[in-house]
Amino acid sequence: MESGITVTGTGQATAPADLLRLTLSVGQDASDVAIAVAQVAERTEAVTAALHGEGVAAADIYTSAVSVHPQYGDSMAVAGYRASHSMTVTTRDLTGFGRLLNAAVAAAGNSLGLDFLQFDVSDKAVLVDQARELAFQQARQKADQLAALTGQSIGSIAAVAETQGAVPLRAMKAESARGGFAADLAVTPGEQTVDVSVEVRWNWS
Repeated sequence: MESGITVTGTGQATAPADLLRLTLSVGQDASDVAIAVAQVAERTEAVTAALHGEGVAAADIYTSAVSVHPQYGDSMAVAGYRASHSMTVTTRDLTGFGRLLNAAVAAAGNSLGLDFLQFDVSDKAVLVDQARELAFQQARQKADQLAALTGQSIGSIAAVAETQGAVPLRAMKAESARGGFAADLAVTPGEQTVDVSVEVRWNWS
């Protein structure tokens, strides 16, 4: 039978947001599938150009989903088609939310939807390192306390396991835009929290 002690430690680290990610979608209904696809393509290009005009780099806009499917009437006969194109947009201008949305609405009109919004931290490696260190410190403190309570002494480490998790700063879904957004519309970034848990097994000395 193995001799030793296994404990779990947790640690958290936080940092302010430095990224804002939006998922914008352009959708169109039409009686003909080719028309629906063509209109979505045209308006997607217009939205992309508008975002470029607001300073968003090409590398910070990418397609996240494309769909084309029939729509059925009451008799289950095909009544038309719907095409949509979703794009994820990343910006480091955390104050430019309303400005970017207004530019996109101006380009696509009522075809535009805001599907998702999330603040994030671009580099979580430092946060993970900090949280891991705190988690290990907590695990060692527990092990030392338990060893003292049982009259044992901590020896070498036999095994370590780790799990990580991140709590999103802010995420929401929104309905399709209808008539634009207030120019001064603002959202408030928070702090990204990274959790690390470690399970450490020590041998008795």
